[in-house]
Amino acid sequence: MASSAVALEDVPSVDMMTELLRRFKCSSKPDKRLVLIGPPGSGKGTQSPVIKDEYCLCHLATGDMLRSAVAAKTPLGIKAKEAMDKGELVSDDLVVGIIDQAMKKPSCEKGFILDGFPRTVVQAEKLDEMLEKQGTKIDKVLNFAIDDSILEERITGRWIHPASGRSYHTKFAPPKVHGFDDVTGEPLIQRKDDTAQVLKSRLEAFHKQTEPVIDYYAKKGVLAQLHAEKPPKEVTVEVQKVLSS
Repeated sequence: MASSAVALEDVPSVDMMTELLRRFKCSSKPDKRLVLIGPPGSGKGTQSPVIKDEYCLCHLATGDMLRSAVAAKTPLGIKAKEAMDKGELVSDDLVVGIIDQAMKKPSCEKGFILDGFPRTVVQAEKLDEMLEKQGTKIDKVLNFAIDDSILEERITGRWIHPASGRSYHTKFAPPKVHGFDDVTGEPLIQRKDDTAQVLKSRLEAFHKQTEPVIDYYAKKGVLAQLHAEKPPKEVTVEVQKVLSS
């Protein structure tokens, strides 16, 4: 305990007050346990910080959680590293265990947003079992529904200036000079993942694995369909309607 007391003493007063005010504001918010489902480029990454701040939830991205559990050498992290080192997939039980641990953090007190999990029906069932043991359940599953052809236009049109991270889009936010950064004039690049071919295989995997998960949650009556092809602000309004009902 002593070490955390020292850490608190070192926290600037402004940060401490900000955090206290945040917790006070959050105390009146309803608890929410959410799952976000959607193909790459559907806008989950844009909406999740908005939802997280509005409802005081913690954002649980399974990839990040696995990496931090491995780095922290937690018992589950050690097991996960063994699987990764052998080139094996980390088992569903391990991932659910890591989610279980992450949910106990103070930042997850009001609930969580799960992103990138569950990808299969088996994972959804294991997640439900774990939550049931804690006396909770998934409140809402937001399905970022969008046509594959719109995604292709969104994703294959993305170009990046690698040094600054500035991003452009051939249709929605083109650079002043095609192929070159507005500020430095340096050439833009396309991410390896942003090609039509890579997108096609990722979408095939998504549809095959995750469509049954959407059906699973629909049968439970917790699925909400979003029109993810709309502009981000309109999607945010849809999300708020769904979560306030």
